Amino acid sequence: MEVLESVVIGAGQAGLSASYHLARRGVRHVVLDADDAPGGAWQHRWDALTMADVHGVADLPDAPRPPAEGHERANVFVPAYFAAYERAHDLPVERPVAVDRVESVSGTGGDLLVVHAGDRTWHTRTLVNATGTWRRPFVPRYPGQEVFAGEQLHTVDYPGPEHFRGRRVMVVGGGASAVQFLGALRPVTDTLWVTRREPVWRTEPFDPEAGREAVAMVEERVRAGLPPRSVVSVTGLMLREQEAEAER
Repeated sequence: MEVLESVVIGAGQAGLSASYHLARRGVRHVVLDADDAPGGAWQHRWDALTMADVHGVADLPDAPRPPAEGHERANVFVPAYFAAYERAHDLPVERPVAVDRVESVSGTGGDLLVVHAGDRTWHTRTLVNATGTWRRPFVPRYPGQEVFAGEQLHTVDYPGPEHFRGRRVMVVGGGASAVQFLGALRPVTDTLWVTRREPVWRTEPFDPEAGREAVAMVEERVRAGLPPRSVVSVTGLMLREQEAEAER
């Protein structure tokens, strides 16, 4: 029975970073990814999301993100970046492998973890869970949800604006996804925007200095023992044409 030193579940940004550092230290491991192709959750983003829309994509270790044109689709550009990274560093990624469960077992060499995916198993001493939240998003509960007869979708299910043409749509949330959807939906639907807080609009570019300021604000709050707030509460939302359209 082969025993690995580590198994990484997920080949998104966190999983690839973990694999790089494990390989650099000579740690025998494998990366199990449920998707058919590289790119993590980015490959599932909606087509209208461009590189000008995203807050930023952090560099992978030893491979700065190549420059991107603002009009490039994020669900194409970022997966290509991840795929090139896997090839360049010869990372041990296996796909598609959907992990079902992980259990602990005792053996002569000490406790091990057994990773199950269908009829396949991997024995390992350590586990890195880098699955993210895309496949299991948080869906808030609200009164009347069970009896509402209309269609209810989460960001992960967004099919594009044409799906909603001529319908009445309520968009719930104050993040980047919500305002981007509103900007796209308003020309083809009757929309209503519901959010608990007024958005913080940013008119200046979100440059590296702005990124450092956002990180410092999050760190200050966490060090004070307070839960972190939403990403856009510290980064703000870029007030461009589509966001201005949403605000109207």
